[in-house]
Amino acid sequence: MIKPEDGHNDALKTDLYELTMAAGYFKNKMDARAVFELSCHTMPPNRSYLVACGLGQIADYVLNLRFNDSDIQFLKKVPAFKDVPGSFFGYLKKFRFTGDLWAMPEGEIFFAQQPIVQVEAPIIEAQILETYLLSIINIESLVASKAARVVGAARCDGKDRGVIDFGSRRAHGPQAGFLAARAAYIGGCLGTSNVYAGKIFGIPIFGTIAHSWVEAFDSEEESFSAYHKTFPENTILLVDTYDTIKAVKEITRMKLKNDLRGVRLDSGDLEVLSRQVRNILDGAGLKHVRIIASGNLNEYKIRELVKSQAPIDLFGVGTDMVTSRDYPALDLTYKLVQTESREKGITYKAKYSPGKETVPGRKQVFRGYTKKGAIVQDTVGLFSEKAPAGTKPLLRPVLRKGRLVEPMPPVDRIRKSAQQKLAQLPPEFLNLNNGCTHKVKYTPQISKLIK
Repeated sequence: MIKPEDGHNDALKTDLYELTMAAGYFKNKMDARAVFELSCHTMPPNRSYLVACGLGQIADYVLNLRFNDSDIQFLKKVPAFKDVPGSFFGYLKKFRFTGDLWAMPEGEIFFAQQPIVQVEAPIIEAQILETYLLSIINIESLVASKAARVVGAARCDGKDRGVIDFGSRRAHGPQAGFLAARAAYIGGCLGTSNVYAGKIFGIPIFGTIAHSWVEAFDSEEESFSAYHKTFPENTILLVDTYDTIKAVKEITRMKLKNDLRGVRLDSGDLEVLSRQVRNILDGAGLKHVRIIASGNLNEYKIRELVKSQAPIDLFGVGTDMVTSRDYPALDLTYKLVQTESREKGITYKAKYSPGKETVPGRKQVFRGYTKKGAIVQDTVGLFSEKAPAGTKPLLRPVLRKGRLVEPMPPVDRIRKSAQQKLAQLPPEFLNLNNGCTHKVKYTPQISKLIK
């Protein structure tokens, strides 16, 4: 059984080799200051852009990273640590992150071969962060990017249709569902079905009823009436448990009809059914009732429904969004790019193996824009370089000497910023089927370091 103090501690939520390397650095007295950069090595198929997300959770993790007595006692029993000096465990007991962390703000647009998060710290501290940072950036950036595509598809004709995250039950675990809800909201969703995300992040929460509610009563009409009696001002009914058209006609004859806010279609031919349902509702004077569609939707299906002018007002999207089912993992890396010591000064580091090459040196991303504000060019240079004329640096300080530079922004502000950044993308980057390659330039100083 997990003890409460263990269940809320993240120190061991990492790969073993992060801690064996940490022990190795400690034993060999390697205290060089290192710079690691987290980036996406290659873009996913059919993706022209990605949305940075997860920095809030990273900052919280780094600020609160501690090894408690239970963690240390466990590590002492791990066979790999049998020859590790006891002083290493004393080091872990007092562990605090003392370095700097720079990152692109959440909601920023990024592309392959660009540092998203940058850690400068004593090498042992920077190394320990690797697994957790990769995991958080993967799930949240992946879902935020997918959500942006889904929301864009819902509005591809210029009308402001909403999307709600319905994916918690299909996520890869409760924690993934919770983080995906946050990311989906930042990516443009109106809200989520995840109650915990509503509590922690203040995200609007939505929900209707399941088929089990309808089946629990002797008749569909009785189930509708009972739900309306319980939630008279928030009645949205699921109408496809038995016969969708029959259920909607039944609703138009019930007393609850004037209080009805919406009906949800979760199966069948959504284009045909939505037209039939809209006609029935409008014929009964219920033009105010909205139609919500759900059921294995993704950006491609939604785009076709919108193009066919199906009268759907809201989309509930689950599995495809919270798992990014067509491409469920980003090609993220966390690589050492330079070290600095008194003896050797700055030493640039890189990996040269075919297909996995990395670019050495601590870097900055400079973004250029057109006069109308559209993204036009990204230039990657050394961190010490000045921004080229007409560009803005994207990596900003988050932590200095282990302390937060400024409070992390609330999720609503991040969401608003993300929508502004997405609006800066050239139209060709919004194509769902053919990924548009964004070419990244390197400054002469960086180019000299690349072998």
